[in-house]
Amino acid sequence: MKLSFLNQPQPVLTAIMAGQTPEELVAESRNAEADGARGIAIDLQDFKPEFRNVEGFKRIVDAVNLPFMFYFYRNDRWGKPTDEERQEVLLAAAEAGASMIDVMGDLYDPSPREITRDPKAIDRQRKLIDTIHGKGADVVISSHVGCAMNTEEVLEHMQTLGQRGGDVVKIVTTTNTEDELAEAFRTTLHLHRELKTPFIHLCTGAYSRPHRFLGPALGVSIFFAVARFEPRYGLPQPRVSNMKAVLDNLRWNIRELPET
Repeated sequence: MKLSFLNQPQPVLTAIMAGQTPEELVAESRNAEADGARGIAIDLQDFKPEFRNVEGFKRIVDAVNLPFMFYFYRNDRWGKPTDEERQEVLLAAAEAGASMIDVMGDLYDPSPREITRDPKAIDRQRKLIDTIHGKGADVVISSHVGCAMNTEEVLEHMQTLGQRGGDVVKIVTTTNTEDELAEAFRTTLHLHRELKTPFIHLCTGAYSRPHRFLGPALGVSIFFAVARFEPRYGLPQPRVSNMKAVLDNLRWNIRELPET
């Protein structure tokens, strides 16, 4: 059976990383695996263009016995590829054996809160998702909204993304106050009750860290941490070893509670 984020117990502790060469990403993946990660997510923003092909991706995917997720947002350090050009790179990753590909919620139509409502763009997204599925990979549809949102707004956003044919829906909101943190916890619990699709709900901001550590126990299906701190790519994420220690010692997960 092919390695997957969806055919193993959730939540899936996933090491998130970037790098310029296959060798660098292989080393980081092995560090993450040794620390207990059960998946790898790779940001392609800094990956050198000469390696953005099936051969380059296969060297990475074959390096460890973990599923790989690849994403490529509008922040390429080597140029300004179009949405269409970035998807060709991600399709090469799927061809090389990636388990999951990230499709932006406003792909083909850059929009506020990274969610397009344009029927033509949505139709193109659905066709792309079908193509990715045809290559044997799952799809996460994602939005990084850059602001705080209340529970009802997030639920509507995620349900809308979920109608496009992906396998996981993802949103990243902002929590900069105590009230926003409380609302973020409320939102995660509500998503767990209401969504039929596996989901990723993450936060950035001054009050994001408690949610990062506890969200996986409250219903988040896939969550992220770094194998080691890397100054080139910022330092906001917790480490894999820290995240694993918290969840191992918490000994509580909402999925394990009896249904009421």
